[in-house]
Amino acid sequence: MKKEHKYAATVTWRGNKGKGTIDYKNYERSYEISIANKPQILGSSDVAFRGDGGKYNPEELLITSIASCHMLWYLHLCAEKGIVVTAYEDQVYGVMNINADGSGYFSKVILNPTVTISEISMKEKAIELHQKANEFCFIANSINFPIEHIVKIELEEKN
Repeated sequence: MKKEHKYAATVTWRGNKGKGTIDYKNYERSYEISIANKPQILGSSDVAFRGDGGKYNPEELLITSIASCHMLWYLHLCAEKGIVVTAYEDQVYGVMNINADGSGYFSKVILNPTVTISEISMKEKAIELHQKANEFCFIANSINFPIEHIVKIELEEKN
């Protein structure tokens, strides 16, 4: 039997400067993401689209959703396979293409995780599990562009 999980959030536009969307230049792209019992996320469009560079934009939230979902699955799989991960950091990078009509799409996302493990003998398996994590990631399974992995494995320094 399939399990189903449901998620709910509220996105509220906060950019009305008094005249709504009377024209393209006279409103802010600011919004809030609210989820029950969690801190609000302040968002805006990218600066390239008249947004506030001090707030998260949808494109950043997309690539970080992919990276964090991948990381959580990866850590899960490592724990199951006896690979002790002691640190994980990913410098995620996304490529978005803009069409002549202003529409756009992501053509790829590149994950660049640096993973620190406790046993060098597990290095090859630690690298292999990134592909398996990609296969299990709910977000990766929901998108239509490639996700690349450039993995760096480091050995934990023992004092």
